[in-house]
Amino acid sequence: MTVLYKANMVRGAEWAAFFAERAPHLPFRLWPDIGDPADVRYLVAWVPPDDIATILPNLELVFSVGAGVDQFDATKLPAHIPLVRMLEPGIAETMVEYVTMAVLGLHRDLLQFIHQQKEQVWREIRITPAKRRRVGVMGLGQLGQAVLERLKAFEFPLLGWNRSPREIAGVACYAGTDTLPNFLAQSDILVCLLPLTDETQGILNADLFARLPRGAGLVNVGRGPHLVEADLLAALDSGALSGAVLDVTDPEPLPAGHPFWSHPRILLTPHNASMTSPDTAVDFVLNVIARHRRGEELPGLVDRTRGY
Repeated sequence: MTVLYKANMVRGAEWAAFFAERAPHLPFRLWPDIGDPADVRYLVAWVPPDDIATILPNLELVFSVGAGVDQFDATKLPAHIPLVRMLEPGIAETMVEYVTMAVLGLHRDLLQFIHQQKEQVWREIRITPAKRRRVGVMGLGQLGQAVLERLKAFEFPLLGWNRSPREIAGVACYAGTDTLPNFLAQSDILVCLLPLTDETQGILNADLFARLPRGAGLVNVGRGPHLVEADLLAALDSGALSGAVLDVTDPEPLPAGHPFWSHPRILLTPHNASMTSPDTAVDFVLNVIARHRRGEELPGLVDRTRGY
């Protein structure tokens, strides 16, 4: 009964060390050294092999090494094999740090100050108190709720929008497409933490930007295809948006010469807002494997009809 890891090989070596320490009875292999394919019961992967059912005929459970699963082609994963997204705490902690940085940066006009420094301009910008800057988070799963909890400390008025209803203390929550315009109209800084599905692809578009207060800021830590790039550039150039912090793009990395690289109102980072910590991720995987063997409910189980 082997666990096979197929993702970042540098971090894979750390996974191997933790498995050897905490589950020495459980064989652990790093792709492409899979050993006997018939022995592989559990796969931890960013992107699984194309012909997974043929290559690993006795596979029982697949883990996404990240919090999202949109990189998986569900049609290539047999329906009887559960897919589990990573819920280890390191992902949430690092995402909270990044979004807090991004929200505060937009709130305190950091992009404008960086541009002024490059131009050798010394100009004050009047400060807006946090209690007058409304922050809206799209996507109220584990990460969205963790972000909102941390932002409470700054006394921003907080809003949340989700496909299904949520109740979060201190947060005005909205659910469903009918409530989206009202939510957007109150979001001076918008954070996208939505899963990528057919319904959410391209959701960050001209129509959405027009519903935000003029001069709003955008943080996209969901997925690159959430964003219509031309619409963002038009919104920034017209002043409809004042700035954007982007950790995800489509494609990744962006090609040389892409306008996002040099736009003065965009801060671009290379899809590292959050990162799975091998230490705590191994504990999560071992816990889920134990629950699976006992026939118990699996945390992080993906509903394939919804895509998350």
